[in-house]
Amino acid sequence: MSSLLKTRNEGKQQKQASPQEQQRKIDEVRELLGDLPTEMPSFLSDGTIRRFLRAKNWSMEQATKALKEAVKWRRQYKPDKICWEDLASMENEVRRAYIPDYLDNNGRTVFAIMTSKKSLTSTKEHIKQLVYNLEILALSSKDAQEKNVVWICDFHGWTLSTTPLWETRESLHIIQNYYPGLIGAAILCNPPKIFESFWKIVKHFIEPMLYDKVKFVYSNNSDSQRILADIFDLDKLEFAFGGRNTASLDITKYSERMRRRDQIRGACKDASGTISPSGQRIQSTT
Repeated sequence: MSSLLKTRNEGKQQKQASPQEQQRKIDEVRELLGDLPTEMPSFLSDGTIRRFLRAKNWSMEQATKALKEAVKWRRQYKPDKICWEDLASMENEVRRAYIPDYLDNNGRTVFAIMTSKKSLTSTKEHIKQLVYNLEILALSSKDAQEKNVVWICDFHGWTLSTTPLWETRESLHIIQNYYPGLIGAAILCNPPKIFESFWKIVKHFIEPMLYDKVKFVYSNNSDSQRILADIFDLDKLEFAFGGRNTASLDITKYSERMRRRDQIRGACKDASGTISPSGQRIQSTT
């Protein structure tokens, strides 16, 4: 446990920018992007550009380059077209990774992962579900200048086969390159001793700015409990993460919520651009 609690201070000190300076940089990056904001107006919003700028320590050149790479990836992967109905084995997979209906004490969206739930799908489907959730999370944080996402993961029952190294590297690549700055805190709960060897490898793929946001918490550690109580309302936080909420995820209500979010983000359109009331694709009869 002691080795996991160690931190590194390799990152450069984060620059601060006034609201006026932020908007000036956002406007200049928008100009540097040329016609891309017209091609992807929803993605290249002020909120997204600000997030990339902050992740690149307010360097307009680096943020512009990163945004162009993200646009290139989005053209190919089309993350904005993934909708709830596309996710395989939804009930089991959603119980492994989902967005709870509560916020943390700072008003940030929460993303929960339970590794104790055995996956029934392929790595490709895991990545697809991750991207779907990242799209939802990015939308939730779109207009928030400082509020982002709290990622919390329960490592009960974790083994080396639970999360393949390739999948972990690919997930980190997507998070850090195409959704930079989205994660405000990463809380890893009760990783077993065997996780330490895995972490020694994985941490080299994590950028310093994200690495500094990682916290390890343990149910038998009083300092860990204070960390959780500072971040979460323990009456809302699930028991698996150290909270007092013993209710299980209601898949029916969760499905309805995700379909509504799909409608908001404009996913799941048919050829005519229509979204069904349920959020499902409307099959053409012609």
